[in-house]
Amino acid sequence: MTSWSCGMCHYSGNGYQHHYIMGIRIQSSFRIQTTLQVTNSKMPFWDGNSGCGRGGTPISMAYTLASGPDAGPAIGPQHCITKVELSVCGSNLLDRDVASKSDPFCVLFHDVDGNWVELARTETAVNNLNPVFGVKFQVDYHFEEVQKLKFAMFDEDKCSTQLYEHDFLGEFTCTLGVIVSNKKLHRPLILANGKPAGKGAITITAQELSDNRIITLTMCGRKLDKKDFFGKSDPYLEFHKQGDDGKWMMVHRTEVIKNTLDPVWKPFTVPLISLCNGDVDRNIKVLCYDYDNDGGHDFIGEFQTTVNKMSEAQNAVEVEFECINPKKQKKKSYKNSGIIIVKSCKITRNYSFLDYILGGCQLMFTVGIDFTASNGNPREPSSLHYINPMGSNEYLSAIWAVGQIIQDYDTDKMFPALGFGAQLPPDWKVSHEFAINFNPTNPFCLGVEGIVEAYSNCLPHIRFYGPTNFSPIINHVARFATQALQQETAAQYFTLLIITDGVISDMDETRHAIVQAAKLPMSIIIIGVGNADFTAMEFLDGDSSALRSYTGEEAVRDIVQFVPFRDFRNAPKETLAKSVLAELPQQVTQYFKQRNLSPSNTMPE
Repeated sequence: MTSWSCGMCHYSGNGYQHHYIMGIRIQSSFRIQTTLQVTNSKMPFWDGNSGCGRGGTPISMAYTLASGPDAGPAIGPQHCITKVELSVCGSNLLDRDVASKSDPFCVLFHDVDGNWVELARTETAVNNLNPVFGVKFQVDYHFEEVQKLKFAMFDEDKCSTQLYEHDFLGEFTCTLGVIVSNKKLHRPLILANGKPAGKGAITITAQELSDNRIITLTMCGRKLDKKDFFGKSDPYLEFHKQGDDGKWMMVHRTEVIKNTLDPVWKPFTVPLISLCNGDVDRNIKVLCYDYDNDGGHDFIGEFQTTVNKMSEAQNAVEVEFECINPKKQKKKSYKNSGIIIVKSCKITRNYSFLDYILGGCQLMFTVGIDFTASNGNPREPSSLHYINPMGSNEYLSAIWAVGQIIQDYDTDKMFPALGFGAQLPPDWKVSHEFAINFNPTNPFCLGVEGIVEAYSNCLPHIRFYGPTNFSPIINHVARFATQALQQETAAQYFTLLIITDGVISDMDETRHAIVQAAKLPMSIIIIGVGNADFTAMEFLDGDSSALRSYTGEEAVRDIVQFVPFRDFRNAPKETLAKSVLAELPQQVTQYFKQRNLSPSNTMPE
């Protein structure tokens, strides 16, 4: 076994480093510390029992993709890019087991600032030196970047997520560009010492996931052949599509149903492009097997069909297929090896953030600016509102960073700009919801330049005061977002940027306002300027636990993203924008999907 040293799963020989959190929590794939939901399942090798191991329930893992505390703010991949699906199979892998063959699984890493960070894993193929993995890797493809990938094969030895517990079978490193340009890549595996891993090789096939249709199938079997001596059969299905070269490629496995000749499999959903390249008339081969613990699964039968044919299974109408074993067909008395039934076939669209934007969704942008006394006298260089000779300060930098990105998603580019915590002329009453252009009936500014101009103009005319109340501005935007609840398509989504220097005074009211806003097409971005204690802001950013109102009501979704500006003072200017806008695409799509709203300009199915 190759020598390992573990320090949070750090493989000293090859520089593997992955940090992970056990648990099931769907998160954005583009946060400051990006998390990617992957399933470390042993499909179809489940036995319905809890725990891990070859017969265990699949373990869901959220890997935190970070490159260490000294690497500066890590930026996740952008959402609106092409996704590429990578299918992996191995051949002639090293045999590390004494009594049987290796039980390989493949791990995908990508390069982040010189460190290999884990992205995902396939299932384990039991007792197999030529595995064809059913779990596919989905990778965001950036044409303008060099994306280094490492595919590492391991022989599963123990019930452990730690890679050093398993035998290393070899690896292959290349760029995503090389894979995409070749479409299908066959290369030898290399050991840690640079030598070939025997005759072991890896084949990687790339498929662009540009088709956002998904297919959900509900299937069962009837009177399948009995294959087990002491029991019935443990059937599962495999779905294969035919490649351009005429060869069949597996695209999905169902779970195993134990000891039955009449299995009912759980409904499953796969991208239509994975199942048939988006071609509903393309042949699909469905094979039925009886699962055996030793990996020597018994063939029951097969049939061929198309998505078009399976789509006839709707409105309680089922479609039946004879499961045929070609070897048994020679017998005159042979009829079939059972019946496979498609109980339901539903094709829908899995809309992305870009689908909604291209469909005409407008992002309605509002800015809320903190003018409380803790910011300091704006005429003094020590003030956070002091505009330096370069014509900037942290408030302006935050406005520019976010505004110049988001303004492209609003056609009229007219944005309300509000202030809070200041005394206003002529009566010098404190306001927590005022237009910084001093026009309460028309608080709109033209573009980011208009916001900056209104901000600069208002500074000499107001008195900084307090307290720091967020709830009035949150409720202000929420009133407009409430009107958008009437929309029948995904037409509008509201984004509030709050820039503040300190601790919230109305925490209970703010929590309540956010919990209510979470039901609306609305997100809140908070940027903390200065060096204050922002613990309360991080509490509002419900990444570690769901935010609750003082009434006990829990937010239906996480809509707050907080970042301290100080973390980005020495970073490239685009870094702040990428970070604060990181969760927004996911929040937009999550809301519209929860409401079952389609893009405005999408043709009906």
